[in-house]
Amino acid sequence: MPSRTFTWNEVSARRLERSGLAGKPLAQDPAEIAAALCGAHAQVLSAAELSLMLRTDHGTRTAVQDALWTDRSLVKTYGPRGTVHLLPAAELPMWTGALAAVPVGSSPFAPDVQLTPGQTEQVLAAIEDALADAELTVDELSEAVVAATGSWAGDLVMPAFQGKWPRWRQVMHRAGQYGALCFGPNRGRKVTYTSPRRALPGFRPADGPAALTALVRRYLYAYGPATPQDFATWIGAPSGWTARLFASLAGELEQVDFAGSPAWILAGDTEAPAAEPSGVRLLPYFDAYGIACRPRDLLFPGRAAQRALAGRQAGNFPVLLIDGTVAGVWHQRRSGRRMIQLTVEPLTPLTARQRRALDDRVQRVGEILQGTAELTIGTVSVGPHA
Repeated sequence: MPSRTFTWNEVSARRLERSGLAGKPLAQDPAEIAAALCGAHAQVLSAAELSLMLRTDHGTRTAVQDALWTDRSLVKTYGPRGTVHLLPAAELPMWTGALAAVPVGSSPFAPDVQLTPGQTEQVLAAIEDALADAELTVDELSEAVVAATGSWAGDLVMPAFQGKWPRWRQVMHRAGQYGALCFGPNRGRKVTYTSPRRALPGFRPADGPAALTALVRRYLYAYGPATPQDFATWIGAPSGWTARLFASLAGELEQVDFAGSPAWILAGDTEAPAAEPSGVRLLPYFDAYGIACRPRDLLFPGRAAQRALAGRQAGNFPVLLIDGTVAGVWHQRRSGRRMIQLTVEPLTPLTARQRRALDDRVQRVGEILQGTAELTIGTVSVGPHA
């Protein structure tokens, strides 16, 4: 039987607080913030910079860049769902141990495109060997993989944005998840890849079961109450496997009632802030809060689901968050070297207090991006990010 009942407002307030969106920053250090968020989605690196720095009260995007390439306290690699993330370097053993233990789902590719299990092992080993002491572009890495495995790895059969990619690239994200690959600094405009061991001497993935337990705990602390299906969707795992994982952790978890349905939290973690969820926030593309918080129907109520979701997928639009729920969308555009034009489309009229808070948020976006931001309230005509 559920031990406690949580309302949406209670859960929203505690998630805002634990995500650094309740007004008081959790930390100023990008790596500490990334740890609290369970990673920052970085397919669009500028969005990841905003995700982290909008949770501070000072500093610019260079703090994230320094954490990545100078201090090495952040690692850019493949994380949950096989998508690019910024993860704390100190937690990379946990992340790679946990992600390597997640069962691989069925391939989305045609049988004549897929790699066999044996070929997959060869490719992953070739990637690890090629990057052990190097920073390679994707073309250079491709040459090394094909040379080490065979011409089959280089067959241009994998559907891509424009044309075809070589066969081996369908498991590139798994190399990152297993700890054999991470991103290196750009070489001009070209992305490079390297081994995390070059930046983190002594690095090795943690034991799988222990790492999975630690990751479930991190996720539930940040985004609980949640269901096994919520976790499965977030990490990119089969739902049946995740249900068994939660069952195996029964002694560490506690069942509660959340908005009329059963959900789980960490055992004993029943507190919620006394105050109602409040505040105005601008969240960029693929911000962790919009992706990880569920149920969707409560986070994106009414018109917000139609305007701010792509199908049922969150993250494809930057969102305006008011009092813990999505209340609009926004878009930014550079104009010259320093001017940043922000268009915000609220779904309901803003109060005077909300408009003042929004002005502050817009100014902070400009500071982070090292420019001057100018606000327009109006319709956002830009479609969803792919």
